[in-house]
Amino acid sequence: MKFLKYIVLIVVAVSLNGCAGGYSFTGASISSDVKSFQVNFFQNNALLVEPGLDRDFTNSLIDLLLNQTNLDLVKSNGHLIYEGEITEYRISPTTATAEITAAQNRLTMTVNVRFFNMKNEEDNFESRFSFFYDYPASAQLTGAIRAAAYEEIFERLTQDIFNASLAKW
Repeated sequence: MKFLKYIVLIVVAVSLNGCAGGYSFTGASISSDVKSFQVNFFQNNALLVEPGLDRDFTNSLIDLLLNQTNLDLVKSNGHLIYEGEITEYRISPTTATAEITAAQNRLTMTVNVRFFNMKNEEDNFESRFSFFYDYPASAQLTGAIRAAAYEEIFERLTQDIFNASLAKW
């Protein structure tokens, strides 16, 4: 009986080892020859410029890739390269009250992304990603409201970029 346990353990270990490098628990399909990524600075080219937004978004994308892959972050010559710009940062009213004033505002952010896979050029793409956050019109987009808006927007945008580039969703 002990002998059978060892055989099963060896078969499982060999099976899991054979899958290494192709898939992850995050849904990413990364070739085993891809070892690194670089994220170039996403400059804010939107009409409404919010100081620090470009840095915060760039860092958010880096953090997601570090947390969801086992790839190394490099400053140049990455196997995967992410670059682009923030093309829209807009606040607009979304709903009105009976007095014809805004009841809710919407912050919308759009980024244009260019993705390059230096190991497989068929994966390269350029695409726009957009998401929004609604907040009460009586509130200012500062402090905790701005932090919550950025957190939700960045989480969705970076996950969409990850899915398009590595999970192929």
